Amino acid sequence: VRGGLPALRHLVAIDDGSGQDTTDIGSVPYADAVASGAPGRDFGDRSPDDHYILYTGGTTGLPKGVVWRQEDVFFALGGGIDATTNERVTSDTQLAKKAATATNPLVMLCIPPLMHGAAQWATLRSFFEGNTVVFLPRFDPDEVWATVERERSNVAMITGDAMGRPMIEALEADPDAHDVSSLFVLSSSAAVFSPTVKDRYFDLLPNLMIVDSIGSSESGHNGMVTVAKGETEMRGGGPTVAAGRDAVVLDDSLAPVAPGSGVVGRLARSGNIPVGYHKDEDKTAATFVTGADGRRYVIPGDFATVEADGSITLLGRGSVCINSGGEKIFPEEVEAALKAHPAVFDAVVVGVPDARWGQTVAAVVQPREGDQPSLDELDGHCRTLIAGYKVPRHLHIVDRVERSPSGKPDYPWATSVATGGSS
Repeated sequence: VRGGLPALRHLVAIDDGSGQDTTDIGSVPYADAVASGAPGRDFGDRSPDDHYILYTGGTTGLPKGVVWRQEDVFFALGGGIDATTNERVTSDTQLAKKAATATNPLVMLCIPPLMHGAAQWATLRSFFEGNTVVFLPRFDPDEVWATVERERSNVAMITGDAMGRPMIEALEADPDAHDVSSLFVLSSSAAVFSPTVKDRYFDLLPNLMIVDSIGSSESGHNGMVTVAKGETEMRGGGPTVAAGRDAVVLDDSLAPVAPGSGVVGRLARSGNIPVGYHKDEDKTAATFVTGADGRRYVIPGDFATVEADGSITLLGRGSVCINSGGEKIFPEEVEAALKAHPAVFDAVVVGVPDARWGQTVAAVVQPREGDQPSLDELDGHCRTLIAGYKVPRHLHIVDRVERSPSGKPDYPWATSVATGGSS
């Protein structure tokens, strides 16, 4: 690997106990690098304008580096903003004091990898509030519950079904294996958390609160909702949430969608938003725009509607939206319907070319061990949950649905499978 990186100027090796010598490839032991370093800072004082770069998940293509000013990302995450008065902290000393004097601090178990924005931001928000954060070296459902018991975790953060489903199945297999009574909040973001999976949590943990949050690498936190037992049904492909600060839905003219109008628009945010994409002026110009009201907005690409009470219903990502005969079909809604079938362990939905309709819906399904659901069987099941035109017309059975380490579907892979490529 070292030989293929001619632009790499420095290589620091950390002793992992293996005894392997890496000095022959030009590495410097970490301890030596620290000992020979200058005691002073070789860069300027901290500034609100310092940059923080977070890479997108690359769900439909290559990841993009989102460049935030540190002050903007801090406030976009709700850091230092009093929930009652909306007053903002004015110094790091004031923030540290608020965290140090927090009453009843919590223990938050962060399960997704820290490469993911949802994990980074959940961690930062917890630190802002003076909470303890616990990490896992890798995702293992049984180890999650063992950690909840050992650390007395109060909050666990996941990324939808990809983590939520294996976790509840591990708990169902042996409900008494661990004492998980300390856990009272399960928070999900970045991927769909299906109603059927939530219901299984409430069956075993009736006092649990489930929190659905929406947001993106480009916008930060856009809204959340607390879900209780009996309230798991979703109106669209995603949850209906109370809109976060500065979050709106814009129509095609970049004007706010009227509540209760039924108009489908794009989720947007103003105020504390990023500078743009790292070294990508074209994508920056397309995503960061000036609205009809003259304000600067970021529009990452999620479609949504605004309910009569002002809450926002997330429908799905526009870049994976299926257009069948002029009708928009959001994969997330169809995937949730498929995963409600007892023979389906996981599923990803994509559009495939169709001579008559332009595109039709194709399902790539990972069945449960020992099951082999048919297209007719899934057709009848889905028609009880979603409109007929959204029901998959094609079925592809795979051994394993490919997802990113953070749990997001690999849509390019699913498209390759559905169009006759390699699975």
